[in-house]
Amino acid sequence: MIEAVIFDLDGLILDTEKLYQRFWREAAQVCGYEMTFETALALRSLDKTLARKLLCDTFGEGFDFDLVKQTRIKLMSEYVDKYGVEAKPGVRELTEHLRRNNIKSAIATATNFERASDYLTRAGVRDCFKTIVCACDLEHGKPFPDVYLYACEKLGVTPQNCIALEDSPNGVKSAYAAGLKVICVPDGGKAESEVLPLVYAVAKTLTAVIGTLK
Repeated sequence: MIEAVIFDLDGLILDTEKLYQRFWREAAQVCGYEMTFETALALRSLDKTLARKLLCDTFGEGFDFDLVKQTRIKLMSEYVDKYGVEAKPGVRELTEHLRRNNIKSAIATATNFERASDYLTRAGVRDCFKTIVCACDLEHGKPFPDVYLYACEKLGVTPQNCIALEDSPNGVKSAYAAGLKVICVPDGGKAESEVLPLVYAVAKTLTAVIGTLK
């Protein structure tokens, strides 16, 4: 029995993952570093301590993580203020299906609550979600299980009876470690091979998730 479906945010509900990858690289360049697309990709949903280690290992101990991160936030905020953000197709259709079937829902994200709520509002889907759990408020972020365990606790549900919807390897690993069944909805069309042994199913879109849940 499915008690709840827990959603990732960036790259799953919102078409923002491409912006994070773009502005991590642009911020690094502004600060004097050349970041590859692969390195920016590895930062998806990654715990801040692990992100710091990854970038310091890549660029050396002198890498100013805090400066680059704040520059990325500034550049991306300016872009979003000007151009907004878009929801992925099927968000409202899927969440309405869950409500009709008395299945609870929540968001488990690496993004802080204020920014998550703002972006959801800009995309016109804030009303689809009552519960937002942010990994930055917990000791460990993704790929650790903390954020999914806490989301299940907030909803009053058992992890084994929940579905997680994720697009990135770090998110898939987090949900799997927490004991949820994971449906991967790849941002870009194809699930990465490293996550395939961990997922219950792969769906091309959020709309396609409805058929997987039936």
